[in-house]
Amino acid sequence: MSLRILMLVALWPCLLVGQQPIDTSRGDAMLANYFQLRTKALENRYLEGITTKEDWLEKRSEYVQQLQEMLGLSPMPERTALRAKVTGTTEHEEFTVENIHFQSRPGLYVTGNLYIPKERNEKLPAILYVCGHGRVKEGDVSYGNKVNYHHHGSWFARNGYVCLTIDTLQLGEIEGIHHGTYSYGYFWWLNRGYTPAGVEAWNCIRALDYLQSREEVDGERLGVTGRSGGGAYSWWIAALDQRIKVAVPVAGITDLRNHVVDGTVEGHCDCMFMVNTYQWDYPMVAALMAPRPLLISNTDNDRIFPLDGVYRTFVKTRQVYELLGAADKVSLHVTSGPHKDTQELRVHAFRWFNHFLKGDDDLIRVPAEKFFKPQELQVFKEALPQDQQNTKISHSFVPVADLLDVADTSGAVDLLVEDVQDTLLAKAFRAWPENPVDLNVRKIADAYAEDLVMTSYDFISQAGIKLRLYTVHRKDLVKASKVLCQVQSDEDWNDFLGFYQDAFGDRDVLSDEVFPTETPEGLPDFEAFRQRALKNDAVWAYVAPRGIGRTVWDQSPRKQVQHRRRFYLLGESLGGMQIWDVRRAIQTLKMLKVNENAKLMVLGSKGPASLVMYASLFEELDAIGLEALAESDLDTVPILNASRFFSIDQMFAAAASRQRTMIKEIPAQSFPYTRKTAAVQQWSQEKFFFVPENEED
Repeated sequence: MSLRILMLVALWPCLLVGQQPIDTSRGDAMLANYFQLRTKALENRYLEGITTKEDWLEKRSEYVQQLQEMLGLSPMPERTALRAKVTGTTEHEEFTVENIHFQSRPGLYVTGNLYIPKERNEKLPAILYVCGHGRVKEGDVSYGNKVNYHHHGSWFARNGYVCLTIDTLQLGEIEGIHHGTYSYGYFWWLNRGYTPAGVEAWNCIRALDYLQSREEVDGERLGVTGRSGGGAYSWWIAALDQRIKVAVPVAGITDLRNHVVDGTVEGHCDCMFMVNTYQWDYPMVAALMAPRPLLISNTDNDRIFPLDGVYRTFVKTRQVYELLGAADKVSLHVTSGPHKDTQELRVHAFRWFNHFLKGDDDLIRVPAEKFFKPQELQVFKEALPQDQQNTKISHSFVPVADLLDVADTSGAVDLLVEDVQDTLLAKAFRAWPENPVDLNVRKIADAYAEDLVMTSYDFISQAGIKLRLYTVHRKDLVKASKVLCQVQSDEDWNDFLGFYQDAFGDRDVLSDEVFPTETPEGLPDFEAFRQRALKNDAVWAYVAPRGIGRTVWDQSPRKQVQHRRRFYLLGESLGGMQIWDVRRAIQTLKMLKVNENAKLMVLGSKGPASLVMYASLFEELDAIGLEALAESDLDTVPILNASRFFSIDQMFAAAASRQRTMIKEIPAQSFPYTRKTAAVQQWSQEKFFFVPENEED
């Protein structure tokens, strides 16, 4: 049977003409329960195995390395020349402001204002002030969010500190992007292991380098603060860099429960989050500041940093300070108010720095005031630098996989497969259950249409995720010789319902599904399929991973985006967990008595093609059939970190080596690494076959 016929028989995607409104209640309830379960599991892992000071000190360096990796800073970028330049100065009677820029790496510009007291008799302590999102823009000119927050730098300078206030990637003078997944659907950032939080962390590290290069600064007395986004960046730099001696993150952190279960993720852009490969709850980031002085500061009515989560974070962070005998070095400051830069928040922060960096507990007598117009603090007063990388840094900040030599022996292919499997399990699929729950396969219903039988089975993919599998074969079939399983997309699911509606739509097996109001166009003829099924010892199987078909959840574009973001906050990706669903469906099919000795082929088109490819790396199959498999990591199913270690082409070569592989509807020159591997390994057409583009049967 040719690949084209297999595609038709397996009901590959067709144009859906019309359908009834989708009932998402089943999927919404399942997803909410799943997020609760997964959040609780990660909460329970906090400080797992750590009960003493020695335990913490032994593990701390490992945690720092993990955080570096989750921010895209492993390997740590080279500390290239800063090429710092002062482009202008602004005078106040008590201090001078230098408008500066430096390059944290070639072409990655950081614009900022350096506030320097005029009266100084010694090297001064310095504060790195990291801005939240505070747009200051007139026409096409962005002055940077440093302008919105310049009263902080002014206060520090009037009170005996040097203060460097730096713009963030987004809303800076050169306007980069924080909102990749939030606003633009750039879920390929997950494949790259990229988050703008990593850029902000790196810019902060280089900002400390710059401060230590200044003759006015005592490089041993450095502090960091900022609010909102700046509060988050304060956490990153305080955790990563021991040069920070005191930290006051303001409205910059809460825990996973707030983000994932309560939904505050929907109010945050991507700069607030690491790629959570190691499945941390956020108190772990805070704990890496210990035992250095840390003030967690927040208002009591902040909708995106709710007080309950902030308090839980503080309590968990304090556990580590207590282990280290430094409970007096951590505190929680709460004032009344919304998510806003209030005077009450500022006063306690100022006093905290004065106490720990200057040994000064006098009353704060000078308020934080704004003195300057935006134009006075502008760094690039003419054209922006042509060599800037800020606006496209997401494409290059995290290195992608190196080119690999084509495996020239069977042993080399085996090593490639092993390397791909081990790396993906460690870096992409850590959230897959280590001890899976029982599949608990249950037959739900049988239904007969003339000589065919359709059977539905429920199985447990993981705790909280129950899925359904459908099989169709002639009713007298006892032992199948082959099973053709289609992994469904939303379109495939509707085609499946439309194709079987007349035969089985009024039977128990499909009675609780919502059928298309019009039969999708282009479906194979059911009677022709029935005649084919009666002549073959074959089983046709259909499975929809979570979020597709009968477990579909809220289809609004906003919810689709925000649910996918919840997955990656938990150290997962939706695609990664759908691959797990495919694996569990394969395991279920192998358990069915009718399939006991059957050859198993799994098929997928477009997104499901990627799911099948990955699943075939971990499950023993006889064949896979892939249609329109995406070659670029910009277009494929998002999988955490995959592109950091392998190209899709390399992973496809590894997958294709494991079973018969047929691939259809791809450009003629695509997947060169896999093609070369097939040629060098002399894979026969029976084992590996590209259906030529536009070939007609």
